[in-house]
Amino acid sequence: MNRLLLSKTLGMIYNISHNTPEIFAKIDKEVGKGFGFFEVFKNGGIGSPKLFVNSSSSEIEELLSLDSYTNSCNIELRPNGIIVRFKSKLETFALPIPYYKLTLYKGKADEYSIYRDHHFIKIKGTKPGVIKFIGRILEAKAEYHSQFVSPY
Repeated sequence: MNRLLLSKTLGMIYNISHNTPEIFAKIDKEVGKGFGFFEVFKNGGIGSPKLFVNSSSSEIEELLSLDSYTNSCNIELRPNGIIVRFKSKLETFALPIPYYKLTLYKGKADEYSIYRDHHFIKIKGTKPGVIKFIGRILEAKAEYHSQFVSPY
């Protein structure tokens, strides 16, 4: 994959290696601005532990296969969704997923699948911290959707 392609966006996958205000504005528009210091402290953090990738959609797999390191990612909670971040070579990529587009499955024994439209990442969920964080994502998604439920 050539350098020019890596510097552009790949559908909803953004290269966030450089401080590009337009890209960060698009991400903030989709999943909301990051939580403030006190909200992060009150919630006990907003980031996942290191997550190991079992498999992924073709666009993400293409990026992950560019280097020989273990494929891993992390997830950040935002007010209106999550951001899945992963590295390839010296570049950092982000897949913002609004809660209304987030689909989360528990697959095989210790595997969780995170979907946004045609993009997906399947991660290992063997450690208690990972399982707890997936539960926090589900709680945040339920809380987000509860604001749209009519009381009648």
